[in-house]
Amino acid sequence: MLIGVPTEIKVAERRVGLTPTSVRELTLRGHAVIVQSGAGIGIGANDQDYATARAKIVADAESVFAEAEMIVKVKEPQAVERAMLHSGQLLFTYLHLAPDSAQTQELLASGATCIAYETVTDNKGGLPLLTPMSQVAGRMSIQAGARCLEAVQGGSGRLLGGVPGVAAARTLVLGGGVVGENAIEMAIGMGAQVTVLDRNLEVLNRLARRFGNSLVTMYSTGASLEEEVLAADLVVGAVLVKGATAPKLVGRELVKRMKPGSVLVDVAIDQGGCFATSRPTTHTDPTYVVDDVVHYCVANMPGAVPQTSTYALNNATLPFTLALADKGVERALLDDEHLLNGLNIHRGLLTQQEVAEAQGLRYVNPLTALAPATLAAAQ
Repeated sequence: MLIGVPTEIKVAERRVGLTPTSVRELTLRGHAVIVQSGAGIGIGANDQDYATARAKIVADAESVFAEAEMIVKVKEPQAVERAMLHSGQLLFTYLHLAPDSAQTQELLASGATCIAYETVTDNKGGLPLLTPMSQVAGRMSIQAGARCLEAVQGGSGRLLGGVPGVAAARTLVLGGGVVGENAIEMAIGMGAQVTVLDRNLEVLNRLARRFGNSLVTMYSTGASLEEEVLAADLVVGAVLVKGATAPKLVGRELVKRMKPGSVLVDVAIDQGGCFATSRPTTHTDPTYVVDDVVHYCVANMPGAVPQTSTYALNNATLPFTLALADKGVERALLDDEHLLNGLNIHRGLLTQQEVAEAQGLRYVNPLTALAPATLAAAQ
């Protein structure tokens, strides 16, 4: 198979779909890889590193999209990239389609097959290709939140961990999954007072066992959410519903009542955000203020640490990339139910139920979509 790696073009995105090490694994199996010149600069990998791994270096993204059978990226394709996709091509990347109807419609129209990292599953019910970036984003959420609390950033001027004689800032984490657990670890490590809200008692028990008295665990109800949000200096939104739009946990009226200079970090912004006042921001312009509350809603947080993020992501994605290249898309999907769960769009058919429900579109079961008769009817 011919695999293509374009340079990421989302604002301030420095990650890359394949590292030179991953390229080497593919070429050793007889596959061909083309890489856009400069694609790996953000992770410290130059064109020669890719050439040494036996990749062909091409000058522009147009060449990558025109030639490759499979495109491996990090972030969802931007509009100019979606216009270059063609029928029968395979796209393997993060998509986050539920809140993005324009992307959904253009990917459906392209005729491409689109597999989303964030909906691939594992035997434990986890999301193994989302986990490494959730770990990074959870840890970064506390770094970002601590900085946003500084007065020069519009925050209240509180040090997250305090100092002897002065209380630490109160940090509230909404959701105790991978993002939440990593945020908690960082916040406790920095000396903050930390509370987590979740509706899963198993999650709360697990976190209580791990962090002990350093963490306050609370079952999430309307009353407990309101009370803790109003008391917090920093609130991290870490909720996730696989493939679906994030629930809006904190409404506009509650944001208005928060302490002036408090901070909201919305890690769920890729899926629409969990605060009513959230809107996507970028690394070049990461914050805005609503009702004296600082909002940090960067949609590609791990892109700020591309070396860590790219290598962590490739550790998780490479086995699936190899399977797709070795077997071809349809055989690989049929052989692995977890990879099949990652199928969002197949040749004009929407195969992710949560996206269909979020956008009011027709859903087609992935196995049905892969059947030759179904494809013939669709075409």
